[in-house]
Amino acid sequence: MKTIKLGLLGLGTVGGGTLKILQENADILSQRVPARFEVKRIAVRDLNKPRTVDTGGIALTDQPFTVVNDPEIDVVVELMGGTTLARELVLSAIDNGKHIVTANKALLAEHGEEVFAAAERKGVQVAYEAAVAGGIPIIKALREGLAANRIDWLAGIINGTGNYILTELKQPGADFATVLKNAQALGYAEADPTFDVEGIDAAHKLTILASLAFGIPLQFDKVYTEGISAISADDMRFAAMLGYEIKHLGLAKRTDAGVSLRVHPTLVPKSVLLAQVSGVMNAVMTHGDQVGPTLYYGPGAGAGPTASAVVADLVDVARTMDCKAHAQVPMLGLGNRQNLTVLGMDEVRCACYLRFLAKDVPGVLAKFSGVLAQAGISVEHMHQEPCDDESGDALVVLITDEVTEAAMNRAISKLESLDEIDGAVQRIRIETLN
Repeated sequence: MKTIKLGLLGLGTVGGGTLKILQENADILSQRVPARFEVKRIAVRDLNKPRTVDTGGIALTDQPFTVVNDPEIDVVVELMGGTTLARELVLSAIDNGKHIVTANKALLAEHGEEVFAAAERKGVQVAYEAAVAGGIPIIKALREGLAANRIDWLAGIINGTGNYILTELKQPGADFATVLKNAQALGYAEADPTFDVEGIDAAHKLTILASLAFGIPLQFDKVYTEGISAISADDMRFAAMLGYEIKHLGLAKRTDAGVSLRVHPTLVPKSVLLAQVSGVMNAVMTHGDQVGPTLYYGPGAGAGPTASAVVADLVDVARTMDCKAHAQVPMLGLGNRQNLTVLGMDEVRCACYLRFLAKDVPGVLAKFSGVLAQAGISVEHMHQEPCDDESGDALVVLITDEVTEAAMNRAISKLESLDEIDGAVQRIRIETLN
């Protein structure tokens, strides 16, 4: 039986999980691919750190370039994260003729064009199932399972931290700061939660999914990104009253004018399965022209789920590493890249939820409706309720019809200039996903 020698860059949560699966499921893996995996070298930051997995017989090093330059290693598994050293190591490994398995969504979203081009020139593979949605095989679904379809759109809950926070905000008396602190205490959020709560992590993942779905280049810089820190318990309550759930979605849509790439809080009808995904779970919904809507659900992070995807990639690489390039599934799904325009956010059309504080006086709602009407925006629903204080203000919620982002921005600016409105207007976009 052939032996495939592996070099791991990183032995943290995912690296440890990967090594554990390779050790515990060696017999199962040998039944699925006619080869034996052998971990030859592992690069770690601290050689003296206690390990939770057995590293006996494996050379540990704090010099990662010794891994990518080892002539005996066939596949480099990059699990260290980051976009600087990781990029150098991956490109060096490719230049040395080694296949790559990576869980690094930031690396691929920001430098993927360079990485995949280098791999194509050298005739090696870059496998990256673990880079998006952990244990959910959404990369394989888009590359292979949905190959017969023209993908119209996809929408994903692709950051478990954000989904956990929004789920907890539905609890009576919840506020964002407290929920975030609890998420950090539970290990769901980092000490610096910016990448999660501001949507950067989801934008990295959406960049990859959109490239697969539409055949477009990886264009992280063109993803509109908005976080969830402005979402309040009032928003969660009003959304539920109106028949919606608020989800922090990554959305990629194809239109006649081009494709939109965006990450932002979104009102989703409760009847849509994606709206029912709670806690730290991930889910991706796609719509193909032949199959219609499909949903992929599961754990999006953690040692077991993410390492499961890493090892699945190793199996795929082992099965095809001796095949000619024309016999392999293209790394980004389509052999020929599509030159589709990525729309600016001002061109995107969607219905909107607006919430604001207003003076509770006669005729004020008609004035708000008039401002929107002048902007060509129809109001589909309006709700007003007094605040639980002595301010004399009322909470006002409006649901508008579908409108361009540019028109809504102008209308919001006019609303905020009114004396009758106190503070900013909260806007959450609405997607029916049908």
